[in-house]
Amino acid sequence: MRFFLVLTALLAPLLWVASPAAADKSIRAVRWSGAINPVAGQFISEQIAAANRENVAFLLELDTPGGLDTSMRQIIQAQLGSRVPVIVYVSPSGARAASAGALITLAADFAAMAPGTNIGAAHPVSIGPGVVNKKDDKGGEDVMTTKVVNDAVAYARSIAEQRGRDLDWAEQIVRKSISTPASEAVKRGVVDLMAESTPELIQALAGRSYQRSGEERIFAPGDAGIDYRQMDWRQEILNTLGNPNIAYMLLMLGILGIFFEISQPGVIFPGAIGAIALLLAFFGLQTLPVNYVGVLLILVGVVLFILEVKVASYGMLTVGGILALTLGSLMLIGGDDPALQISRVVIAASVAVFSSFFLLAMFFVMRTQKRVSVAGREGMVGDIGEALTPFPGEGRVFVHGEYWDAVGDDEISAGEKIVVQGMLPHMRLRIGRADENRDPEITERGPE
Repeated sequence: MRFFLVLTALLAPLLWVASPAAADKSIRAVRWSGAINPVAGQFISEQIAAANRENVAFLLELDTPGGLDTSMRQIIQAQLGSRVPVIVYVSPSGARAASAGALITLAADFAAMAPGTNIGAAHPVSIGPGVVNKKDDKGGEDVMTTKVVNDAVAYARSIAEQRGRDLDWAEQIVRKSISTPASEAVKRGVVDLMAESTPELIQALAGRSYQRSGEERIFAPGDAGIDYRQMDWRQEILNTLGNPNIAYMLLMLGILGIFFEISQPGVIFPGAIGAIALLLAFFGLQTLPVNYVGVLLILVGVVLFILEVKVASYGMLTVGGILALTLGSLMLIGGDDPALQISRVVIAASVAVFSSFFLLAMFFVMRTQKRVSVAGREGMVGDIGEALTPFPGEGRVFVHGEYWDAVGDDEISAGEKIVVQGMLPHMRLRIGRADENRDPEITERGPE
């Protein structure tokens, strides 16, 4: 008996440490505001998996304009495969669950919306390089778009059917891009209820049932509260790259760095920064509906700037480059969603800075090309020296600290100042009388 009491006393601390995890019934929650990108897919699905390990409910407070199809499917797979109940709450007031967000909301065990929110507009948008689409025999919608839309419709209907929601509405948000306010969504059975706040939502959901493996279960949140989880620093950085403005500026920085590395080989630093910026830009742009005509126009603008150095266009190539750069930037992101568009202020500032860098670089390059050489044979032309023998004819001169054989046609006495007019074969100089009142006449050099 005494041994049993001692053993119990020793194991009690271990049992106490282990018990909070089992007894803690707080809801694991995540707030997501922004596009559904690869970072969102990874972060939210990981949090759902963590909620399953802890055997607690999961709450997603959502405000999104949509995003990448693959990331949306990753989240929905985690929702449908979850053993614990998943709640999606479109909030705060003024938020929306558009496109991918609408399907994520449909896939929840409990879907709710705050007043003043809306849901819908899930028509698929082509992202990335596409395939050349073909029209059908009657000239209707292209075949590739039809396939994508039909696939999205079937996916939306299957989710709505599994969660017992309005099938016709699920199809219409894909085919017709309809968007529904919170009050109407509740009436149509798209979402379960409308709540002013998260505590009000949890209280309203308490006692409601949900289905798991053919069994009806009751949602019992308990009194432990809500445990909000945040992204780590790495995920925060990667999520920032998905911002259209950041991705665009990284693209411009990358092109600028590569240009300077090509124009000045061996510098290394601009090329390294440019390559890193381009890779980060491509990561961010994969979550956006990129129009590759815009990318090509930006590249054409860069080429026109480079050609300005080689071709005497009197500034027309520069004007064309600025125009192509501006149009390409405006066309870079397709679609009508303002949340996925690049700010016009950012475009104006980026084009101005980008063009200024190019023009400044070209100015220095052209000035260097036109500069008269000040070294070697070319550096002798225009130098002032002293005649050691009389001219015209052949003789000797002292120029630049050296003695030279020279040929001159002017009447020059020994000791007079002369000016070098050119270089002749066999290391001889052509000279003339130095006249302080006029520039020396520079003659052409003979064959070397």
